[in-house]
Amino acid sequence: MAKLSPQERVYLAKKRLFAVLERHTVANARTLEQKISDAGPFGQRIDPHVLTEVRNDLVKTGELVRDKHANAPWFYLGNSPIQAVLERLNEQLPIYEALLQPTLSRRVGQALEIATYRALCLTEGCDFDGRYIDLDEHGDELPYRKQEPSQHIGIRSLSGDERLDFIVRTPDAGPLGIECKNVRHWLYPHVEEIKETLSKCIAIDAVPVLIARRIPYVTFHLLSRCGVIVHQTYNQLLPESDAELAAKAKEKTLLGYHDIRLGNEPDARLKKFISKNMLSVAAQARARFEDNKDLLDDFGNRRIPYEEFAGRIRRRDQGLGDKWDPDP
Repeated sequence: MAKLSPQERVYLAKKRLFAVLERHTVANARTLEQKISDAGPFGQRIDPHVLTEVRNDLVKTGELVRDKHANAPWFYLGNSPIQAVLERLNEQLPIYEALLQPTLSRRVGQALEIATYRALCLTEGCDFDGRYIDLDEHGDELPYRKQEPSQHIGIRSLSGDERLDFIVRTPDAGPLGIECKNVRHWLYPHVEEIKETLSKCIAIDAVPVLIARRIPYVTFHLLSRCGVIVHQTYNQLLPESDAELAAKAKEKTLLGYHDIRLGNEPDARLKKFISKNMLSVAAQARARFEDNKDLLDDFGNRRIPYEEFAGRIRRRDQGLGDKWDPDP
């Protein structure tokens, strides 16, 4: 299928937004992304950055209405009957709020970390810091105890209470700093999770490794030039003890988070990434990391904006030097 033009993407985004909201009545931003960006017919998936721009334009024209509930935006068609909107909101909002409870959020974050830890343990000869010490003592209805990796490597150290999720030592690339982000939003290169990962890895001179549910092509294309290693899980892991809530969140007529997977076991893709793919590209990533460490440092520590960081990386990659000209 031919690549869509910008105009075609906008048209398709509008078409799919209207179609989803006609069926769903009201939906939060993550549900719209799940149904339009993560799923849909081949050739008709619209990445969230395009979807967001189109959605905002439709709000300005009144074709869509944006309301805030549970500190998140929810959307419905401008001509939708308010009673129908309220009824559908009352069906979905309690599930959305339950997923945000701090006690669950902590265990959700641990689920991907534990899956990564298990994959590290299965990798023969892997030398790493950070471990979970009571996985066999109770179920995932309670948080597990973790021994965090060291805050320092030699004279380099993290500040405050900062920690990476895991540190892997390699003979040909030095330390790798792994961060696991078991979140629903796509990790575009300007988001805080990216900056925090870069800042921590720069501080201890570790090649950054980012594992998350969805990492768009623009993030991979930009950061891989700088030596950042990325892996998409395509699933959000939820604790097995919250199977009932997970089933409600996955239900297509409710939040529609169809990619939720229960438990903290690594799937075949994560095992392969940890045991083979990550290690096979580590040396090359280290070389790129060293070449671009200055810009990663400035961006990760908020000294330059994303636009300058991306522009200078592109110029450097093309052999055009480091001069920054903010040409739109």
